[in-house]
Amino acid sequence: MITNTNLEYKGNLFPKAYKTHTKKANLIEFESQNGVLLQIHVLRDSLLRFRYAPEGYFEKDFSYAIDQKQEHGYSQLDLREEENEFIILTEQVHCKVAKEDLRIGLYDLQGNVILEDELGFHWEENLEEGGNFVKMSKQSHDSDNFYGLGDKPTNFNLKGKRISNWNTDQYAYAKDMDEVYKTVPFYIGLSDKKAYGIFFDNTFKTHFDFCYERRNVMSFWADGGEMNYYFFYGPEMSNVVKAYTDLTGKPELPPMWAMGYHQSKWSYYPEANVRELTSKFRDLSFPCDAVYLDIDYMDEFRCFTWDKTRFPNPKKMISDFEKEGFKTVVIIDPGIKIDKDYEVFKEGLEQDFFCKRADGAYIKGKVWPGECYFPDFTNPKVREWWAGLYKGLMLEDGVHGVWNDMNEPAVMEVPGKTFPKDVRHNYDGNFCSHRKAHNIYGMQMARATYHGVKRNGSSKRPFVITRATYSGGQRYTSSWTGDNIATWEHLWLANIQVQRMSLSGMGFVGTDIGGFAEHPSGELFTRWVQLGVFHPFTRVHSSGHHGDQEPWSFDEQVLSITRKFVELRYQLLPYIYTMYYNYVTYGDPMIKPLVYFDQEDAQTHYRSDEFVFGDQLLVCPIQEPNALGRRMYIPKGKWYNYWTNEVVEGGKEIWVAAAMDILPLFVKEGAIIPKYPVQQYVDEKEIDTLHLEVYFKEGRERSLIYEDAHDGYDYKRGKYLIKKLKLYGKNKALLIDQFREGHYEPRYKKVKLKFIGLPFKLSKITVDTEKVSLTELQYNKKEQTIVLDANFHSLLIN
Repeated sequence: MITNTNLEYKGNLFPKAYKTHTKKANLIEFESQNGVLLQIHVLRDSLLRFRYAPEGYFEKDFSYAIDQKQEHGYSQLDLREEENEFIILTEQVHCKVAKEDLRIGLYDLQGNVILEDELGFHWEENLEEGGNFVKMSKQSHDSDNFYGLGDKPTNFNLKGKRISNWNTDQYAYAKDMDEVYKTVPFYIGLSDKKAYGIFFDNTFKTHFDFCYERRNVMSFWADGGEMNYYFFYGPEMSNVVKAYTDLTGKPELPPMWAMGYHQSKWSYYPEANVRELTSKFRDLSFPCDAVYLDIDYMDEFRCFTWDKTRFPNPKKMISDFEKEGFKTVVIIDPGIKIDKDYEVFKEGLEQDFFCKRADGAYIKGKVWPGECYFPDFTNPKVREWWAGLYKGLMLEDGVHGVWNDMNEPAVMEVPGKTFPKDVRHNYDGNFCSHRKAHNIYGMQMARATYHGVKRNGSSKRPFVITRATYSGGQRYTSSWTGDNIATWEHLWLANIQVQRMSLSGMGFVGTDIGGFAEHPSGELFTRWVQLGVFHPFTRVHSSGHHGDQEPWSFDEQVLSITRKFVELRYQLLPYIYTMYYNYVTYGDPMIKPLVYFDQEDAQTHYRSDEFVFGDQLLVCPIQEPNALGRRMYIPKGKWYNYWTNEVVEGGKEIWVAAAMDILPLFVKEGAIIPKYPVQQYVDEKEIDTLHLEVYFKEGRERSLIYEDAHDGYDYKRGKYLIKKLKLYGKNKALLIDQFREGHYEPRYKKVKLKFIGLPFKLSKITVDTEKVSLTELQYNKKEQTIVLDANFHSLLIN
């Protein structure tokens, strides 16, 4: 007879002692006495994957995050059994598995601790929703530091923080509000100045505790799914970040126009107002490459439509803008208006492409068009259909880029601001509830958009921007940090969020310059533009309800200073383009926090104001009002003040003067910085001379310049040019060697070199072993410049 029908609450459950194991190639599986399985997959000498199955079986191995094109390999893999443990040995790490309870320890080759389990893996039955809460706890030390986790608006160093990941539409989010737009469950640990990384690839709601609850314990867990994580060992932070970016995928090179200045607002309409906007930019000689159309361009907010009253001939308008150098980017949200006369709605309904609840009813939610259904982007057939819908906007109307918003997914006027958890998803044939699919919904929408924009983009490189995404989303899209506020605190957060995103593999990122909610002062707007031009993505975006936020909306001083800095960005485009090349090719972050630049220096571990832009520019924004300067930390090496050419020694904090028209900006000694002339938009001018600013160094330094046609795919067929520049300076001589790779020929045939900081008087020049007169090289003594053939191999000056 059944006398007790209550489910037993068992609390935390743990693996028991080791029972048996198997080894197949690079996959080692352990089983405990209570049937728990542990798989350790050695992918590289410094990259190990750990999976746990408390019920004794693994579900299908599937991940949206992992780039299926990535390749793995290792040099050594040995398994050794000892009395109390197994040891897995590679050329980089030793992994110990305790026989007592399958706890893990990771060590370098000298036996030093990298990371050890505290309680290790444990789980708790989720009696309310099914499945298990899966948990992992690791030992930590007082000197440990933690970084990463995507777009979280909190302190850069995560020590002492507890963070959750659940993509949420957080309008005007506050500092320390952890559930915002993106889920990147990847962090970098720095222990004894050695870096490692953990990627917890679980799309359920996840949590990270960086010694918040217990001082010497770091833990992470999920509300469901599998304990499935990757361990990366550096020991350099750069190795960890690049390995993670390689695992989750790198994007293709964007078109150069995407790196220019972009102007957006909710909303520019009707057409006459947008034309007035574009004309104003050109009349004021303020560079701009793209204008954005928010939801008001649509017919009552129906996606893939135009309001023909406001925009009677969008194709002609977009064509006219393109002739003036403007690209047009339009917004597309996931909510499809319930309207039996709306073709997109009818197609989705007929093909059963909309999300349904557990009992088969459609999930209905209110967003901008009113009541809507929502496509299930985890269904490959839906993604294919969605990609095809872009034909009208892209091929027929000539739109250049697409901006995905509200794809957390956001639903208005409901608890939680999103779908109910019982909504069902295809999940590429791995059917599941919204608990599992929520955090990847925006990523899969952006994925479908990427393929639609690329397919219908007339052989041009796609430009997509998304608000919500998950690890690996960088393969398809750029992003921004969402609905921030026009405050000085949010300027500080913008700086941190972009640095954090860069360490999290999502380099093509920026913020709503000036703030989306509320309205900035002219001073705040100016300081934000100064920072924004040194972010990979530079866009002013705002809610028009709070006032105008164009550069001319304040006063002449603001206009003049912001134009000066946007012009500087356009001059630096060849440097920025090279920075992007290094990111998409090698996973090299475009924004390098100081701890990434020099993890050996303990002073960098908590610094978050300063960052290195690319490899050779040091930036430190002004982040408070009425400031005429600030103290900032200069990292190792010698650096030139960009504005004064004064050389400062690194490894210390200094005072830097910075009136309203100055941003603290330094150039690494030995750098060769390429520059274009100021343009109103990318490729406005046929550039006949590339400018190279050469910052003298006594010693050696390398610089790189990458060039191609700035759009299209010829670069993938060998039509690119890489210039490797090696500088070698002595107290009375300077040698520059140039090595070329690739088959692209730039239109310019000359380079103009400007020498900065030469400790000797220039008197003799040798080009490719032949002495050349100063007159022949158009030597300008005052400016310290010469002009020579762009294809030189060697330049010696003394």
